[in-house]
Amino acid sequence: MRRCVTVYCSVMPDKNAVHRAAAALRTALVGKQLVGFEAEKLSGPTPRLGRTVEDVVSHGRHLEICWDDDIVLNTNLGLRGSWELYRRGETWRKPQRMARVVVETIDWVAVCFNARDVETYRPDSFVRHPNFGRLGPDLHDANADINECVRRLMTYENPTISIADVLLDQHVATGIGNVYRCEVLWSSEVHPLAPVGLLPQSTCVEIVRTASAMLQQQNTEAPTDLFAYGRNGQPCKRCGGVIAVQYHGAPERLLYWCPSCQLGCAPAPEPDHSDPIARLTDSHPAGSMYISEMVQNKGLFTDNGNQAAS
Repeated sequence: MRRCVTVYCSVMPDKNAVHRAAAALRTALVGKQLVGFEAEKLSGPTPRLGRTVEDVVSHGRHLEICWDDDIVLNTNLGLRGSWELYRRGETWRKPQRMARVVVETIDWVAVCFNARDVETYRPDSFVRHPNFGRLGPDLHDANADINECVRRLMTYENPTISIADVLLDQHVATGIGNVYRCEVLWSSEVHPLAPVGLLPQSTCVEIVRTASAMLQQQNTEAPTDLFAYGRNGQPCKRCGGVIAVQYHGAPERLLYWCPSCQLGCAPAPEPDHSDPIARLTDSHPAGSMYISEMVQNKGLFTDNGNQAAS
């Protein structure tokens, strides 16, 4: 049996793994006609049989197959996705139920397993499907367009979305991921929940340049000294405060940050609508709520041991 060509993306993947998979698929598929296509949960138009594969490209953890009718298949491999290439008739090394996409030519079968997202789009349209645009520049690339990333940050469709969420949007920039969004925001001293629409241009530039520098360093060496990610409960290496962690975003991901020194562009505090007398009497939220309900429902308030008639 001939060996298949496989790429796996782990939590800290080899940056060249997806590029190698794209190169292998490019050699096997480019110039060949599509004779079979399966994608059970595909978002977007289905590639037509008989169309010719023109290119296979990669951006961060995304691998794309392009056809001659301007249909592009985009697969976001996430943390567990992989592409495997088989000669026709070979037995797959993984169960069929794990396959998200199957692309067949006369000689080859390319299978994408466990991809996080699978979608198709036309490159001449900014909108692939509702709420999604084209992929942003890959910050692993030394020639990535930093200005384009900054522009996409500053013109983000929903300005109320937190910068922590926006940094994971591959349509702004690809390659950042959860570890580096925490590290980039810590290094930039930006509050992770800051609405992206409130960030000045100088801050957007700093964030993108910091992310680019970190990912360029990752190209040659694995990160060994993290300042925020995975350090919940430990002292901040900059200010001595305590690193916090919370679930944030959709889907929820662990967000690590320092509440003491990441204050840049901090969102306005939530308004406190509790009873002011109750807050003065007992600052604890549960105590304030109890006293507030007693005042409202029973019409009485006790101060210095004396009951006030309602």
